[in-house]
Amino acid sequence: MSDVAGTLPSTRPKPLRLPFLRWGLVAVVQLFLIAIPLADRFDVQRNGQVVPLELVPVDPRDLLRGDYVIINLAINNLSKDLSEDGEIAVGDKVFVGLRAGTGKAAQPIVVTLERDNAGNLAMSGTVRSVTENEIRIDYGIDAFFLPEGEGRVIERLDTSRVLLEIAVTEDGRSLPLTLLVDGKAFQSDAAF
Repeated sequence: MSDVAGTLPSTRPKPLRLPFLRWGLVAVVQLFLIAIPLADRFDVQRNGQVVPLELVPVDPRDLLRGDYVIINLAINNLSKDLSEDGEIAVGDKVFVGLRAGTGKAAQPIVVTLERDNAGNLAMSGTVRSVTENEIRIDYGIDAFFLPEGEGRVIERLDTSRVLLEIAVTEDGRSLPLTLLVDGKAFQSDAAF
């Protein structure tokens, strides 16, 4: 009987192969999770319409990434008169319809809860506060990174000379592309 047991093939997996397979699977899952936001950014840059917006920059520093400009878009604070929906509340996802101007900053024309009511060009954002006359909206665009030392240049400029070009997709997602000074590209943040 011992001869028969010695001739049967072993059904156990090879001990070294299984740990490498597990670590390989973990690495693939991590790479996939890292790629999701990059794919979204690529989609916005590739398919988004480029729109210039007015901003009010402030120049702090990030020890790990260098200079950056905190972006305070002029369309962060909008008149409540632009709202089509009377019951806009803090935390609501809204769409701000924009009218693009040739060589000028895009202007907000409507604030609505429905994408279809915002027109052809609209940014999505989240309502941060609502007062009697004003709606404050966060679009998720809050910083623009610059090479070391260039943040101070932007800080010293008259804000009327500075615009931010963004890409806006049909569903309202947006991200910063290029910082413009006097209508000319000063620095690009586009990764693709």
